[in-house]
Amino acid sequence: MLTMQLDLESIFYADEDIPAAYALDEQIDQREFLSNGEMLPWTGETSDVFSPICVKTKDGLQRKRIGSYPVCTEKQSMEALEAAVQAYNSGRGEWPTMSVADRIACVERFTQQMIDKKEIVVKLIMWEIGKSYMDSVKEFDRTVEYIYATIDALKDVDRDSSRFQIEQGIIAQIRRSPLGVVLCMGPFNYPLNETFTTLIPALIMGNTLLFKPPKHGTLLHYPLLEAFRTSFPKGVVNTIYGRGNKIVPQLMQSGKINVLTLIGSSRVADELKKLHPRVNRLRAILGLDAKNAAIITKDADLDLAVSETVLGALSFNGQRCTALKIIYVHRSMAPEFLKRLSTAVGKLKYGMPWEKDVALTPLPEVNKPAYLTECLEDARKHGAKVVNEHGGEMLESFFYPAIVYPVNAQMKLYREEQFGPVIPVVPFDDLEEPIEYLIESSHGQQVSIFSNNAAVISSLIDPLVNQVSRVNVNSQCQRGPDTFPFTGRKDSAEGTLSVVDALRSFSIRSLVATKNTDKNKKLLNEIVGDNSSNFLSTKYIF
Repeated sequence: MLTMQLDLESIFYADEDIPAAYALDEQIDQREFLSNGEMLPWTGETSDVFSPICVKTKDGLQRKRIGSYPVCTEKQSMEALEAAVQAYNSGRGEWPTMSVADRIACVERFTQQMIDKKEIVVKLIMWEIGKSYMDSVKEFDRTVEYIYATIDALKDVDRDSSRFQIEQGIIAQIRRSPLGVVLCMGPFNYPLNETFTTLIPALIMGNTLLFKPPKHGTLLHYPLLEAFRTSFPKGVVNTIYGRGNKIVPQLMQSGKINVLTLIGSSRVADELKKLHPRVNRLRAILGLDAKNAAIITKDADLDLAVSETVLGALSFNGQRCTALKIIYVHRSMAPEFLKRLSTAVGKLKYGMPWEKDVALTPLPEVNKPAYLTECLEDARKHGAKVVNEHGGEMLESFFYPAIVYPVNAQMKLYREEQFGPVIPVVPFDDLEEPIEYLIESSHGQQVSIFSNNAAVISSLIDPLVNQVSRVNVNSQCQRGPDTFPFTGRKDSAEGTLSVVDALRSFSIRSLVATKNTDKNKKLLNEIVGDNSSNFLSTKYIF
């Protein structure tokens, strides 16, 4: 049997050998930020941005510097908050009172300008987080599709709301109205798409925004700031930069944040919510931790289970909340499953993000390879082995995937979300074992079931739909399509996102009602006929 050669140093390039089509023309040193409708200059402290892509130098491999961004203080973040508060103006501002049609026009104008910046934004996604170039392109395109899908969904909602209802002698028109000031914080793994799946619906529903880009994936938003500035009224979109633990607590303590949207850890979300002085006035839309399991029964199609596990566990190096992060396999199937899984992982191409068909790339978090190594050492100490060739080998920012077996409850990999290219595999004899794992888990996002036995699948579906928000049959866990609800139970989420659900999450149903009398009907007809109210209206958006 031939041994696969793994020369990790060979995957890195010298600076001059990076293909020109994928290189950044110059470093991007951001010295301004958007607040209160202006691009404000910044002369204070900055934070250097180093790519997970290392380059060969005379001093060895070094992460490539690609730019820097402002490290603003509490002063700037509070000024941005005040700008958002003034733009909302207790619901009387230009943006929250604007007609739905006009808000849609503003978002469409922004999207056209965003498309013009596609090339630089895609490159920055690749360079900042190490995502493959093709996946970076897909992330940009999917984000644009999501914006247009959101616009279409809002048109449908508005059309449904354009008529009056008469019930029990009361005439009413029911529409959705905004909530106020939204603090929006996105994740590094989908720094554009996941951020915009909350930012855009929050914006289009009439809220004003404080937007904090993720630590890894900050610069890619810089080319879009001018589009935000010119597409929306003053103070509607404001960016805040700096260290989250310094600037965010004061924002929450002000009590002026009406909606917190965060895609990150449940621990951070809990801490932030507790800081708000009027927590009953705070709405939270949160995408949090997940430890999605796959259950591979003795009736499963192993080839299908292996191919879906590789995709589910290792797409973007496993750095997805929807990734498969622990695999339960029936003990009778385990030897063959591990053999086929190891072979499949060994066929994945590893290298730099711009290389064709690359599947495994460097990791953006500086400490992640060390953490994953620590998890492997802990697993070995408690009786597991790395079963695939070269599993866990690392160099600088690159970590080769490791399949770990047999994992048990004593190990970190059993309970912690590894968020990286490690595949823990747990053998089981009775289906009750994975069910109990999911019941006891603090996470409750999704699960994948692999079986060709309808009776087995149905016996798992009924208990598991009450533990997780999505049960996938013979397929990996995933978010899409964006029209489907995306949420989680327990510590995995708060609120529901989908194209339509997001519009509901960032708004509240409000209505205008009156008794069904001739005098009142005349008043309503006069208001509607004069187009004097943007809320009370029968205008129909096509």
